[in-house]
Amino acid sequence: QVQLVESGGGLVQAGGSLRLSCAASRSIFSINAMGWYRQAPGKQRELVASISNGGSTNYRDSVKGRFTISRDNAKNTVYLQMNSLEPEDTAVYYCNAVPGRWGLPDYWGLGTQVTVSS
Repeated sequence: QVQLVESGGGLVQAGGSLRLSCAASRSIFSINAMGWYRQAPGKQRELVASISNGGSTNYRDSVKGRFTISRDNAKNTVYLQMNSLEPEDTAVYYCNAVPGRWGLPDYWGLGTQVTVSS
């Protein structure tokens, strides 16, 4: 059973925008922080942005000013607005959710492909 489902990926030209969404299953009782990771071929998975339960955000330097992470706790959904996309942003983007209870493994989505053409 998939508990995190990403959507919104696709092909976009450099300078364009995409909005990723990640919806958590209603069956998930409690979630703390949520975030977006990405992994390009031959590269390690890296944190793109995260947001705490209280709304505090964190971004990797390369996306600051271009990406915005937000969440709607009532909908159990996290978003990533990506503007001014660059070819270097091309990767599979994964949604992540940290359980609210200690000792449980993180939830992960299956990923959505983002491809930015030159």
